[in-house]
Amino acid sequence: MKVLVTGAGSLLMRGIAVALAQRGDEVVCLQRREVSFTPTQNIRQVNGDIRDPVVLASAVIGCDAVIHGAARVGVIGSWAEYHDVNVVGTRLILDAAQQAGAAKFVHVSTPSVAHAGKSLVGETAQPAVTGRKGAYYAESKALAEVHALSANSGSFGVVALRPHLVWGPGDTQLVGRIVERALAKKLVMVGSGTALVDSTFIDNAVSAHIAALDALTPNAVCAGRAYVIANGEPRTVRELVQGICVAAGVEFAPRRVPVSVARIVGSVVEKVWPKFRDGEPPITRFVAEQLSTAHWFDPRPACDELNWTPHISLDQGFALLRESFQSN
Repeated sequence: MKVLVTGAGSLLMRGIAVALAQRGDEVVCLQRREVSFTPTQNIRQVNGDIRDPVVLASAVIGCDAVIHGAARVGVIGSWAEYHDVNVVGTRLILDAAQQAGAAKFVHVSTPSVAHAGKSLVGETAQPAVTGRKGAYYAESKALAEVHALSANSGSFGVVALRPHLVWGPGDTQLVGRIVERALAKKLVMVGSGTALVDSTFIDNAVSAHIAALDALTPNAVCAGRAYVIANGEPRTVRELVQGICVAAGVEFAPRRVPVSVARIVGSVVEKVWPKFRDGEPPITRFVAEQLSTAHWFDPRPACDELNWTPHISLDQGFALLRESFQSN
């Protein structure tokens, strides 16, 4: 099978591309900049913008399937920036895939498309929520998922996966930021840290997307549906952050901030941060909500309908993360 993987600059999408190549698929990667792959992995790269129809047509030619993960992430930026990449970009790659004759399309979404600020306890993939103001990333990804699933047809199978809090060796997002703040003595625990959250070890997230690709046909049970991907082992926020710190060999000594204070500070920070600083701010309203509300999921629909099982437990993941830090 020939597969186009978009957004291969991220930990998850690069892992998917490598796993596909290792099992013998022909892989094309589309991302803005060159990604480091070994020569033996035999992956062709196309560098360009997901919003450029000419680049997309070149990348997807001859492909049987697309796994679309290119996106603008984070919490800083204008609505136009999020909309152009996440919504318009998804529409364009959908059009390019259909015109090229691809039969499968795996859309990489996020659980935040269905998160409206309240706790999610043992949930399956609920319908995406649109119409939210201010939450540009979540809103744009919700619209993108709606567009993707609506393209499902008798000749073009589409499935959406929502991997939750993906982490593991090489992760510069969740793991990298926690370790960086712990080293700088700036680690913060919003509230008591007892909210239960689910997460996904990177190898499980990769295998879930490949399982979805294999299970998907235009008339499969999973076609036209969304699935939350997670380890299915909810831990408290405190346990998760502490586990990462211990694996990295850094001190876990967070400063506790009341939830009400974190939300107020987050609201102010996200407005003034872009005017004075670059990069992601330490706290926003969305981050405060995520760290203070439960959000864990029922992985059984994905396990049953995608023929997928998380094969690495969180404790095994922490051990692998520790080995990675020790070796580097």
